[in-house]
Amino acid sequence: MRATFAKMHGAGNDFVVFDERARPLGLTPGQVRALADRRRGIGCDQLIRIEPTGPGADAFMRIQNPDGSEAGACGNATRCVVRLLHEETGRDDLAIATRAGVLPATVAADGTVTVDMGAPRLAWQDVPLARAMDTLHLDLAAGPLRDPAALSMGNPHATFFVPDLAAIPIAALGPGLEHDELFPERANIGVAQVLAPDRIRLRVWERGAGLTRACGSGACAALVNAARRGLAGRHATVIVDGGALAITWREDGHVLMAGPTALAFRGEIDLADFPP
Repeated sequence: MRATFAKMHGAGNDFVVFDERARPLGLTPGQVRALADRRRGIGCDQLIRIEPTGPGADAFMRIQNPDGSEAGACGNATRCVVRLLHEETGRDDLAIATRAGVLPATVAADGTVTVDMGAPRLAWQDVPLARAMDTLHLDLAAGPLRDPAALSMGNPHATFFVPDLAAIPIAALGPGLEHDELFPERANIGVAQVLAPDRIRLRVWERGAGLTRACGSGACAALVNAARRGLAGRHATVIVDGGALAITWREDGHVLMAGPTALAFRGEIDLADFPP
């Protein structure tokens, strides 16, 4: 079976996007792993499948990590899917259904896509954590990292705040923290340096994907956790390896994420070369 796809990225966070609204491809976790492989497949941080949905949304977005597991939310992927639907329909206001809920989005005249990521969930059982704990100060440490704050943006996040991000070996520390017993569903591990009340430098070890050039939900988590700690205001530019995202934690509790999207190329692949 031949299938067309779009290779896209948001601030360097890259995706392979399949449109399955007309024809389901029935991809298995093994096929997802193979397609996401950067040497033997197409290569991506996440594989995205656009599927039909019910009233209240324009499409359902299924998000799968390079290890074949499924994620509940991905802000940068949402913005990429919104761009595709905007180009298809000409509409500036769209809504994408995900496992984490329906995410409204708007496309500006300059192409910037803003997504309402919803309200962060701050209770320990909503992250979720394995036991009751103050989510503003987790009893968790690894090397120079300690005392993170946690929340859920539709997926679990722990954010460590450090004085010098460049000195942190995230690739070495990330795997152990992702799989720490405190996180029954694993966790995205963010390491942030607050440069100013409205400027944060961030790197994220993503659950199931590893160190990526950007993580939209991680940027949202970093801003919210920094604001909860009194380290930043409710709006900041979050600088990631692949660019910058504008994050706003509105007074109604919702978190908005705005940033660029890019279509790298479109292609066609024979799924027979990737057996289940």
